[in-house]
Amino acid sequence: MTRLSVNLNKIALIRNARGANFPNLLEVAKDCESFGAQGITVHPRPDERHICKADIPPLKEVVTTELNVEGNPTDEFLDLVLSAQPDQVTLVPDAPGALTSDSGWDTIQHQSFLKEVIGALKAKGIRVSIFIDPDPDKIRAAADTGTDRIELYTGPYAHAFARKNHKDILEKHSKAAALAHVLGLGVNAGHDLNLDNLQPYKKAVQPLQEVSIGHALTVDALYFGLENVMKMYLLQLAE
Repeated sequence: MTRLSVNLNKIALIRNARGANFPNLLEVAKDCESFGAQGITVHPRPDERHICKADIPPLKEVVTTELNVEGNPTDEFLDLVLSAQPDQVTLVPDAPGALTSDSGWDTIQHQSFLKEVIGALKAKGIRVSIFIDPDPDKIRAAADTGTDRIELYTGPYAHAFARKNHKDILEKHSKAAALAHVLGLGVNAGHDLNLDNLQPYKKAVQPLQEVSIGHALTVDALYFGLENVMKMYLLQLAE
């Protein structure tokens, strides 16, 4: 079964809007796990508009499934994750002011840099995933960096799905996952996945270890309730 990791960025954004610890991020993380989430994802950004650096150590203490911390591997970010030692770090090439992640790594151009960063993280026992587009050459280059996994960027797939012209890009993702598997890489996926497009993606893209979902799940929770939404997403991954 593909694991569901719940991204808490939007929960933190709501908390920060009022300058108080409400909703309590740690309690939401524990609730998500009790409702069935198999991991918790956070993506601290330089402006701390949602997840803050100070959130990471206490999350590490309370998360009992798997803590995945995403981010651009700046010196500050690396100091944070090397100290906290989450279960997984997902390297994302975000510009400092990026609204959201919108492209994967050029693992050919940045191979030497990625090798150095990945080596430092793995030396601390942290599993590493690289955010990447479904490009065969970049996936082959990713394998040479020493990463454990790739995370396929699913934003373009989600946009194509909404226009009902997603067949070609879904095939690219399917071939990308198969290639990664042959190269010995685990496969994660994330960005704009939702209750409509998740199951077709999961059925076509195998093997698929984990999906990270935050924005859509949070919005759905406003309508259906968090516990119900967790079960709805898990059902999509189980069928």
